[in-house]
Amino acid sequence: MRSRQGLALTAVRDSVTAAGSLGVNTYRIKLMIYVATAAFTALIGALLFLQKLRISPDAAFSLQDWTAVVIFIVIIGGICTLEGPIIGTLLYFVLRGALAEYGTLYMILLGAVAVGMMLWAPKGIWGTVQDKLGWQLLPMRRRLIVH
Repeated sequence: MRSRQGLALTAVRDSVTAAGSLGVNTYRIKLMIYVATAAFTALIGALLFLQKLRISPDAAFSLQDWTAVVIFIVIIGGICTLEGPIIGTLLYFVLRGALAEYGTLYMILLGAVAVGMMLWAPKGIWGTVQDKLGWQLLPMRRRLIVH
């Protein structure tokens, strides 16, 4: 965070115009982040398709296999934290195992759990624990901020 690149990333995150006026090459910084993000996304996509053993639009964009699960994990665990999705993943696999005997009805039950969490704990499990107890598993100087 204190390196030249880290300070440039922080400056670009806060204000692109101000960072550019201070001499930061915003184009280079943004290109570096986009390339790194694309590389990691491609790596995860390749691993996902290796697991599925087929490449088709249904395998990549299946609502039931991929999209709904990720949204559920983030909502249950907690948005704006690093610990939240980890806890959400653990809880998802526990609930999936417990509700497996209900067949396809388990997706409806998972949806009901997600809606309940959004109503009674909008920051998710870990966000609520952090607010009430002040715990941090992965302490960071700055938390992820949603604008």
